[in-house]
Amino acid sequence: MAARSLPSDSACAAEDGARPALIRSQPAYFARFTIPSPSLYTVRRPPLRRAVFLGVSRDLALNVHVTPGNGFPALVLNADFRPLSYYPLSLWSWQDAIKAVFLERVNIVEEYDHAVHSPSIEMKLPSVVSLKTYVKPSTNPAFTRFNVFLRDRFCCQFCGSRDDLTFDHLLPRSRGGHTTWMNVVAACSPCNLRKGNMTPAEARMFPSQRPMQPSVQHLHRNGRLFPPNYLHRSWLDYLYWDTELDP
Repeated sequence: MAARSLPSDSACAAEDGARPALIRSQPAYFARFTIPSPSLYTVRRPPLRRAVFLGVSRDLALNVHVTPGNGFPALVLNADFRPLSYYPLSLWSWQDAIKAVFLERVNIVEEYDHAVHSPSIEMKLPSVVSLKTYVKPSTNPAFTRFNVFLRDRFCCQFCGSRDDLTFDHLLPRSRGGHTTWMNVVAACSPCNLRKGNMTPAEARMFPSQRPMQPSVQHLHRNGRLFPPNYLHRSWLDYLYWDTELDP
């Protein structure tokens, strides 16, 4: 069955090259900061995206892939000390975090042992920062391919496979089905081809869970099942503090 493209995440993205709203100004004194042994502490700058899919409506630098070699990214918390996003995790580069500190947009919560220097001051790199102004999440997440996969935990809803994922209309579009939360599920390509233009009853293929429109909290919970490949120890208290404690 031919799949209709969902609104892409890039439709929610800020134009490439745009700077985060919290750090648009760039005072000249930032240019005087240097970091010891820059060859050891290189930073791969993440793409800028508008993170509306998890309910955040401001421009943020989001990094999906983090390793120790990427430098010293800062975990960005809302004013209530919860991450702005769990998946992808809301991270800023150390340069952006320092600029936000000097612009008095954020508070430093945790620091790395490493520091940057100017001719007159030394400053430890922030590892966790919190916004001074609370960013209210939107009520409903955006309807995108990524969020459909996140709702369904990146599993085919017919066989459980995580490989070669696409999406399937339970009621085929040719038979009046619509591209909505309630009619679209994650499916691997073999299951998608097997189901074809049939309904679940006709194909005897039923999704493992009933499709529904997720809340922002639902996507946050699912996002925590897929942590980044690298988590700095200073982030842990702010990523999972609201999970249920063991008796």
